[in-house]
Amino acid sequence: MDLEIGRKGLLGYLKALAGSNAVKVTPANGSASESQATDKRLKVICGSHTSYIADKAWVKEPSVKGKGKSTPFTFAEVRICPSNTVKPNIGSLELAEALNRVLPFTAKDDKRPVLTCVNFEAKEGKLTLVSSDGFRLAVVRLDYDDGEGQALISRDDLKGIANALRKAKRVRVSFEGEDVSKPSILIVDTELIRYKWTSVSGSYPTWQNIIPTEHNCLAHFDTVEAIKAIRSLKALSDSKAYPIDLTIGNGKIVMAEADDKGQAEVSADTEGEGFIRIAGDYLANALKACGGMVDFKMRSPASAILLSTNGYQLAMMPMVSQKAQEYEEKRQAEAKAEGQEQAEVVAEAEAVAVEAEKPKRNRKKAKVAVTA
Repeated sequence: MDLEIGRKGLLGYLKALAGSNAVKVTPANGSASESQATDKRLKVICGSHTSYIADKAWVKEPSVKGKGKSTPFTFAEVRICPSNTVKPNIGSLELAEALNRVLPFTAKDDKRPVLTCVNFEAKEGKLTLVSSDGFRLAVVRLDYDDGEGQALISRDDLKGIANALRKAKRVRVSFEGEDVSKPSILIVDTELIRYKWTSVSGSYPTWQNIIPTEHNCLAHFDTVEAIKAIRSLKALSDSKAYPIDLTIGNGKIVMAEADDKGQAEVSADTEGEGFIRIAGDYLANALKACGGMVDFKMRSPASAILLSTNGYQLAMMPMVSQKAQEYEEKRQAEAKAEGQEQAEVVAEAEAVAVEAEKPKRNRKKAKVAVTA
């Protein structure tokens, strides 16, 4: 039996039920009254509550004159079947966590429809999920050895899916659409529900080159401690973005409010030294998505930073500031002076070595003359 029911209305009804923590949903099968069994209906039982939900319930139809809002149609197929079998090809918790790590970094501006999507791409034994809002780029790679495919799925269609996947025992991800003239389709199967989304038209931007591959400063630290430090600095700032200056080196990260109203230190394993200014709200969201211990890599105050942990990468652009520019100029001057000093030392050492060789040759010649 096929029924079309408004999602928001159904969720609101289920939330309003009381008396039991379990809900039983079955086709009416003629068990209702004669008037109720005439049309297609869904029987819902929860505690002492019993109801019959009609086909098209909570679905708003447009008015006759064309005025008024109608329900936008995006579908999720619900199977009411206790014996549905799913052959899993990916972990449900892994996929749920991956979605939670990329969804926050999709664009909120509908003027860029492609960036409001998550890019799903299966290739070379990996399922890669990519999202970007133009300032941040999030990438998750999961093991997936079940063919190839690609689809762009709107963030609005993926909301709430991660929580549902956490409760699923088995998950299977697949793609449809070998015909290049038609949009591809992403399918996620669980024991009870089949999610099926048609790809948004358009091509996702080339993102591989955005991931930084070089760095001269590295820090390994706990995101929980860093987020606490960021929150304390947020309370001191008058800006919504609350810029934060990060100074890395000597086994710690010093986080300072941009107007020098306060600072906090976070212990870290560091290599090299660096300085950069980042929007505090962007940094806090990025660290929350990473969780646990994270690697922080940067090359210069003007280049993108890279946060990485357990197959997850997040690149983020810094904020431009006079302080960062002065730091970079100072660092370059020191590096140039150090390089010149090393060159002078090497040249001096080579000159000493040449001079040291001359007496040895003279002594050898003198010895030969005496022997003769």
